[in-house]
Amino acid sequence: MAELTAALLTEHLTKFVVPHTGRPLGEGGTALAVTHEPRGWRAAITCGYPIARSAAELSEALATHCRAIAGEEPIELTVQSAIVAHAVQHGLKPLPGVLNLLAVASGKGGVGKSTVAVNFALALAQEGARVGILDADIYGPSQPRMLGLMGRRPETRDGKTLEPLQAHGLEAMSIGFLVDEQQPMAWRGPMVTSALNQLLMQTHWGNLDYLIVDMPPGTGDIQLTLAQRVPVSGAVIVTTPQDIALADARKGLEMFQKVNVPVLGVVENMSLHVCTNCGHEERIFGEHGGSELAAQYAVPLLGALPLDSRIRLETDEGKPTVAADPAGPLARAFREAALRAVGELAARTKDYSRLFPSITVEED
Repeated sequence: MAELTAALLTEHLTKFVVPHTGRPLGEGGTALAVTHEPRGWRAAITCGYPIARSAAELSEALATHCRAIAGEEPIELTVQSAIVAHAVQHGLKPLPGVLNLLAVASGKGGVGKSTVAVNFALALAQEGARVGILDADIYGPSQPRMLGLMGRRPETRDGKTLEPLQAHGLEAMSIGFLVDEQQPMAWRGPMVTSALNQLLMQTHWGNLDYLIVDMPPGTGDIQLTLAQRVPVSGAVIVTTPQDIALADARKGLEMFQKVNVPVLGVVENMSLHVCTNCGHEERIFGEHGGSELAAQYAVPLLGALPLDSRIRLETDEGKPTVAADPAGPLARAFREAALRAVGELAARTKDYSRLFPSITVEED
């Protein structure tokens, strides 16, 4: 085995593909610094996304990768995150105190967009990020029930801004906190847009790494206006595998492209159902729809999420899956997809290179 040098170790580490970005270590979304110290080698990895919960697993995978070249030489691996603000649409300013605003959208209702949005937000919070969620569906707000906040009302400390409600480590705001659940929102488009703008701009969000916006379904005037006026860092498109959902998801994806919002990827929801009695697997809504949509528009497939009654039950009870069973396989599926989304954001942003150089090598 050749003598280990900083250059050799660095070259070997850069062959490791980071699962959250799909890119080699040291490229977009991650940075690598290799140094030689008295007690051995040290490799410091910095991710541009939260990784507090998943750092140990990533470190273990990197350690396994290094054994092929390091032999008995000790290598200390450290993994940390450094989340930065990313660019938004031209002509818009980022929200004060919010580093990144991510829109979770779909072309139609009924595909589980709100469920994906709240579980993504919870997953990022469990990874150590400061996260808020804005329920932008004025006509049919879902987040108050999903977060177990029914009947709660936000307060104001200064008479000008609303304080977001807290649930499961998230900050949350919704029109559902301000009106009765049974009250129909019989508003025309301009009133809806104005109401959402107030919820977004007049909420005291504090300091957030990510604000997840649960967008209303569809691609009409309201959705287009929101996409043009809300400073979005990236969008996630949620669909099911069936053709009718995919047709509308294409419209949602193209809407964001037209207003220059980067689409971070596609989530295929309700992808696979596993019978709880016999274990039989069935793709009730078809298969490969999400992957084909992602391939058509050259964006990543962020994840294929299962169709499972537990997800529905836990969400209806106000404790979504990632909060109800953080270590379970369903929560893991949401977490992996959420990390892939923010990993894609970190990898794509031009501003990211200003944070630190991609690779640093120091000899003795």
